[in-house]
Amino acid sequence: MFRRMDLLLLGITVVLTFFGLAMIASVSVFESYQITSRLVNQGIQETPSNSFYLWRSFIHVVVALIAMGLTAVIPYRMWERLALPLFGATLLLLIGVFIPGINAGYGTASSWIRIGFIPSIQPSEFLKLTLIFYLAIWLQKREQLIGTWKEGFIPFASVLLLATILVALQPDLGSFLVLSAIAVVMFFVAGGNIFHVVLGGGIAAIMGLPIILEKEYIRNRFRAFLRPDDPAIAETIGFQIKQALIAVGSGGVFGVGYGKSIQKFGYLPEVQADMIFSAMAEELGFLRLLIIIGMFGILIWRGYQIGQEAPDRFGFLVATGITTWIAVQTILNIGVNLSLFPLTGLTLPFISYGGSSLLANLMAVGILLNISSHSVYETSRARHSRRHARKMATR
Repeated sequence: MFRRMDLLLLGITVVLTFFGLAMIASVSVFESYQITSRLVNQGIQETPSNSFYLWRSFIHVVVALIAMGLTAVIPYRMWERLALPLFGATLLLLIGVFIPGINAGYGTASSWIRIGFIPSIQPSEFLKLTLIFYLAIWLQKREQLIGTWKEGFIPFASVLLLATILVALQPDLGSFLVLSAIAVVMFFVAGGNIFHVVLGGGIAAIMGLPIILEKEYIRNRFRAFLRPDDPAIAETIGFQIKQALIAVGSGGVFGVGYGKSIQKFGYLPEVQADMIFSAMAEELGFLRLLIIIGMFGILIWRGYQIGQEAPDRFGFLVATGITTWIAVQTILNIGVNLSLFPLTGLTLPFISYGGSSLLANLMAVGILLNISSHSVYETSRARHSRRHARKMATR
């Protein structure tokens, strides 16, 4: 069926995933003890534990790796047939986060749902993938009309608004930005007019950002970003980013050592999730972090290369969308940890704690691996056909 697996992409993905598991084992000990102590007080658990988040992350990794294996062997053209129903299903799940009894109610945003005994999921993570599928089939069907206003821009803007407004209502600033970036980049590489690209992104921002900014805590994040030196802000709404910068600065060139972070002991909120990059900087230091950032860079380069080598337009658009998703989310997460952007709630792909995020990311990489395998197979078959034709011509 396939002749060769993309070992570079696979190897980097697996290394980053298990590195993330190792970092969660280190930085989540205090938070694990705190949450299990509350469970003991409620009579749900007998003794506190330092490995609450580690074991949950281990289960996430096992499930996500199995899912990646499945998407790596399922022919990627199958997603072309399933794109519309999958996109519709994720939109319905997004609506579900606003329904009492289904909404899981974690954190400040209405982003999670729980149905029956199924573990809670974050539909916006899977919307990123299904939006890519849907846009890919839509863009390839309108290849000659994408640059037009009526057949290109209007339908594109409608799909973009449909996906982003539901996320804005949660509100989920991070997913809103990632979804917008995915759609705009895919539209542009498919042949979209640059004016339409800018206009589409602008309309999404004008429609979505005011909805997101209605929440006081979102406005506070922007205040903390714009006025970081204000003492009143730094000790209240800016506390999280202040502690993140302390962690990054404490790491220096070589880090304080694995497992020796100070900020993880209740000083840095969400240390195992959104802010894990800061804890990594504290423990590993600048030089070791460069290795991790370099691995992300190679993964992103390889993803776009797979898109360029894809056997068909659908594969090209899907690979481009997936790679843009990983690239933008990585850049935004690191930017937030370095106070280059307001807090967004986005995870660091493959590394942060978060079952939905890890599952969606590894499924997406599995699809990239499948596209790459088909590219190798098609190239090999084309070479064989050319050699056979030359032999026949010389007879």
